[in-house]
Amino acid sequence: MNAWAIVVATALTASAAPSQIVLPDGAGGIGFDDLRFSDELHRLIVPAGRTGRVDLVDPGSGAIESVGGFSEAAPPGRGHEEGATSADAGQGRVFAIDRTERTLVAVDPEAKRIVTRAKLAGDPDYVRWVGAVKEVWVTEPGRKAIETFRFEEGSPARLTSTGSITMPEAPESLVVDPASHRAYTNTFHDETIAIDVDSRSVAARWPNHCRGARGLALDAARGLLFVGCDEGKAVALDVAHGGTRTGEAKAGDGVDVIAYSPRLGHLYVPAAQGANLTVLGVGSRGELVPLGTLATAPEAHCAAADDRGNVYVCDPQKGRLLVFRDGYPPSR
Repeated sequence: MNAWAIVVATALTASAAPSQIVLPDGAGGIGFDDLRFSDELHRLIVPAGRTGRVDLVDPGSGAIESVGGFSEAAPPGRGHEEGATSADAGQGRVFAIDRTERTLVAVDPEAKRIVTRAKLAGDPDYVRWVGAVKEVWVTEPGRKAIETFRFEEGSPARLTSTGSITMPEAPESLVVDPASHRAYTNTFHDETIAIDVDSRSVAARWPNHCRGARGLALDAARGLLFVGCDEGKAVALDVAHGGTRTGEAKAGDGVDVIAYSPRLGHLYVPAAQGANLTVLGVGSRGELVPLGTLATAPEAHCAAADDRGNVYVCDPQKGRLLVFRDGYPPSR
């Protein structure tokens, strides 16, 4: 048995029972569509759908600070078409979409208040801060575009449109690599698209070997991009070498928002229909090796990883987060 196999065998004996974080007004269900851990804020950013809030969770204490002022809806709210459904942090601010109002919103996380809004040209899906050009990008699948904005401090603060990037197909998910000045998105089918941030143009299109491509995660240091496939698997692509597939592993059905821990070298693949979380080790050549599968909850389709070895999985039916301590040995 080689060294890698010994690590896997040891890890498979580990167990993890989740704790939980119940979100404000979550009892009626929350339509999650995005989870992010911000290194800048050292907070988990939780766009809490119909509750009208973006929640900021301290990974150490589990304490929650909420920013209100987004569109609200009465429960049940397990879908993800209402209120704040995607958010990211940059330049000391939190940027979120309000899907109901079709707006981009800038939040002061210290004052816990909205400082400005901007109307969007189309129905939004994901929002991401692009630090290399100091812009906020919002995917708009119906327009086959990414709309871009510049945030300006002042009295009042402003979000100013800087245009749109036309995509060959509707973009699904969005992840940014500031060091390489690249961003990545998927089609809803079988391709991943690399975008040159400076020229605001498509740099490459690669087959990702999914039937239904969904979430993305990135190991920027090793040049590996991970794709979650709705049919129940994850794929690793080498972005420095033409998007070559380096690994693939099965997971449960209904994969959507995946997460990655650079410190541990672990990929987290939640499955809505499978009601489980598959933990994959990422090997030195980008291979994906199953470490274990943990029970979650029905419809639990999104995950985020912090810098403490914790993994957060959304539970839409109960409006909470399941928190797992990753007890598997590092794969780095």
